Order: sequence, then structure tokens, then C-alpha cells
Amino acid sequence: MQATLKTNAIFEGVGLHSGAATRLEIHPAPAGHGILFRRIDLSPAVDIPARWDHVTPSQLCTLLDNGQGQTLSTVEHVMAALAGTGVHNALIEVNGPEVPILDGSAAPFVKGILRAGIRMQPDPLRAIRVLRPVELREGEAYARLSPADHLEIEFDIDFVDEAIGHQEKRLDMANGAFLRELADSRTFCRQADVDMMRKNGLALGGTYLNAVVVDGAQVLSPGGLRHADEAVRHKMLDAMGDLALAGAPLLARYTGHRAGHGMTNRLLRALFADPTAWTWETCSPDLADRLPGAGVAAYSFLVNDELVAQ
Repeated sequence: MQATLKTNAIFEGVGLHSGAATRLEIHPAPAGHGILFRRIDLSPAVDIPARWDHVTPSQLCTLLDNGQGQTLSTVEHVMAALAGTGVHNALIEVNGPEVPILDGSAAPFVKGILRAGIRMQPDPLRAIRVLRPVELREGEAYARLSPADHLEIEFDIDFVDEAIGHQEKRLDMANGAFLRELADSRTFCRQADVDMMRKNGLALGGTYLNAVVVDGAQVLSPGGLRHADEAVRHKMLDAMGDLALAGAPLLARYTGHRAGHGMTNRLLRALFADPTAWTWETCSPDLADRLPGAGVAAYSFLVNDELVAQ
């Protein structure tokens, strides 16, 4: 069945690129509502659908546009958290042009959603089944969606910095795997990239506490890495959030090689441009058990607020 929150989940922080203080509230929404962002700092307030066809090109994050010039940036982490906890309907109010970066991962959003609670709704859930492979190649990078009975994500990256290097990982995203394996992995960048972005007025809200910053073999962020392969895990987290803009759970295997936000969106556009490549499927109980949000009720919080399985 479809699901929403039991009560509001509230988050406060700064925008990664603007550095401006930002407040985000996730509200329950009725069945069939989907995920909708609302910019409440504008008068009147402006709605921006969380959908693949409202993504506009942006180098450093996923940027949504309502088609009338109003935008909202850096939506990928909260979208990944909603998909990973199995929330299908929500109204998300934001008092600025950018979602707060928090600690650079999806874990704070996941924790806030689980604290608010998840409420099942009486309407059946539909998923999008990929029927045949769809692939996009751009230079050495490629992204592919191929048929599968549940969502799988496979990713590999290559960086010259020894602190990252070559990393690859593949996960079946069913039954809470997102919470266990990906949610706490932070965005990452090279120190040289940080210097360049700041010269261009970007990453003004970035710190060593909300991103993993590397310089050659060194990890400059205090405490080091949360996972030895945190970088590729975060790329998978980003892909999860970008794929959530399909508007429904995907039954597919996503493969990304040096892919980013823009390529994943262009892949969704290629998928939906071909009506023979996909179909709607109403979720049976067995299929619902294989979706990313299944099983999240098995999580609770320790005193130090870490996610743990019961």
C-alpha cells in the first residue's frame, strides 16, 4: 500500500552552495499525492513537483524547476531518504531556494522521518517496471536501466586522489538496505574543487563537517571516513534520490559508471520517452516486500541517535 508520515518532520540547516539558513518541513499527504515541494519563502508560495520532467541542468546537484522560473536545488538527499523509508506521499515546505545539507548524507532525513513515524494508506501502490535495457553513454561515462524484480544499484567510480581511487559496489535495495548501507555516506569533493567553487561563489555553506574533503591521499574531514568506500556509497545514495524522481518505485537494475545527477536524469528521460521500455505494475504483497522501504519498522534509535536494527 501507499505510505505517508504520521506527523511532521522538521529539519534546519544551511544550503550547501548558498550558505543561507534553511528550514524544511515534511508534512503528511493524502494517497495519490506523490512528493511535492513548496517554496514558502515566495509570495504566493510556489509548488515544485518532485519529478524527472521538472529537473533542469545543474552541474553540482539536482535542481528542480516548476516551469515558471522558480527552482529548488539539492533535493537528492531528502528524496533518497523518502524512497529508502518507503514514503510515497508528502508535502515538503522549504523556506528558501535550497534544501539544507545537514551532515552531507541522508541519515538526518531518515532519522527525522522515522521519528515522525510512517503511516500506511488504504490505496494500492504502483511501481514502474523496466521491460528492456535503456542505456546512455557520454564519453567514458554511462548509465543503464535494465529489467529486475526489485531495485538494484551498481556503481563504480575512478578518482586520481588516493583517498578515493577506484571503488565499486552493488546492492539489492530491498528491505532496509538503504538505511543499513548507504544513508550515512556523505557527499565528497577534492580540496582543489572546493577552492575553485568558492572562487565562483559556490559551496558557501560547505564545511569539513558536512562533506568529505580529500587532498591526494589525505582525508581532511575530522574523524575520517565512515566507510572505506564512502565515496561510491554516496554516489549510490545520489542515484537513489535521482531515481526517486521517477514518481514511483522502480523495478530495475541501475548501473552507473562515472555517472552523475545529470546523466541519471537524462536516463530517466530516455526511459519514459520509449513506451515499450516500461509499464505500470500494481504491487502485490510479495512485490511490496522487495521494495526499498520494506522492513524499515525494524529500526530503532540508540541513545546516541544512531540507526540500528532491532
